Amino acid sequence: MSRFLFTGSVAYAVAALVLVGCGYQFRVEGAGPTIGGSSTPKVNVPKLRIINFENLTFEPNIELRYTGYARREFAQASGAQVVNDGEPADLILKGKIIGISLPTINFSLQGTFEGRVTVNVSVTVEEAKTGKQIWTQPVAASSEFFMTDDLQFNRVLQTRAIEQAGRLAAADLAMRFQNFMDLRDKPMPVQAPASGASNGAPQTDKPGAGAMPAK
Repeated sequence: MSRFLFTGSVAYAVAALVLVGCGYQFRVEGAGPTIGGSSTPKVNVPKLRIINFENLTFEPNIELRYTGYARREFAQASGAQVVNDGEPADLILKGKIIGISLPTINFSLQGTFEGRVTVNVSVTVEEAKTGKQIWTQPVAASSEFFMTDDLQFNRVLQTRAIEQAGRLAAADLAMRFQNFMDLRDKPMPVQAPASGASNGAPQTDKPGAGAMPAK
């Protein structure tokens, strides 16, 4: 019995050495793929300052969290450079948390099993020097959560769902603002003159265009 065990151990060790000797290696070099296009940063991007959101709901102390979510998402992908308070900026973003709804989506006679949080946020971006609004966007985001018989624990789950909805809203706003900036910076195409339009020279092949019709 020990002979077979020894033989099996030797075979396993030899197989391991063969695999190592074959030189199989998994290596990833370079920066890898980039989602959303080239990773080359843009030059001359506007500087954006995001001030604290205004909370118009009865949910306390969420305006600072939502402001932080917006700063993080806009810093990652928005077509602008997010700067801190007090630093010079070209654009200023102001946000409002308009409302929070808590509909029930799964319940029975025994109780509620699942709820949903839906937040409504609206932001405006204006020029720092003139105060002129250049962009305004309302968004709504939702997050679902399960409910238990523990009311205190349900409150914790609800708060986490509100935070998750805020992160989704911030990501949506950053993506929409990036699209706005891309379209704004894109040069307008030069329209070619319509076919048959006059370019200043008389049209001699048509009557009434500078030549008398042939009789």
